[in-house]
Amino acid sequence: MRRLIVGSLTIAAMALGACSSSPSGPGPDPNIFPAQYRDEIMTTLTASLGDPSGIRQAGITEPMLRQAGREQRYVVCMRFDSRDTNRQYTGVQERIAYFYAGHLNQLVKATADQCTGAPYKPWPELEKYCLAKSCK
Repeated sequence: MRRLIVGSLTIAAMALGACSSSPSGPGPDPNIFPAQYRDEIMTTLTASLGDPSGIRQAGITEPMLRQAGREQRYVVCMRFDSRDTNRQYTGVQERIAYFYAGHLNQLVKATADQCTGAPYKPWPELEKYCLAKSCK
């Protein structure tokens, strides 16, 4: 019985020791260029809008390194006029996407200063997005 208890404690100690050890090497590079940024943003954004069809005045920037807290991260600014669940246009709004290790990490409403002066390009893919076979 004593051997069973000692053996169990030894195994438990080894398991706990494995959990507390530090990783064997550096983590991923947080600033890998987000190559599929448009696809990732489109998937997340359209899932979060009340009515993702019929969007007007859509614009998006290329990924750019910007200060995010104490770190630099790739960010993408976007603006668009979407409809709510009552199919009423809400007015142009700006959002900002933060990327970590090449993938979308956060998509939030931009504050007044985050996307001011951003070099927007047309985003026709968002304006053409449609959930049903005939959106209009």
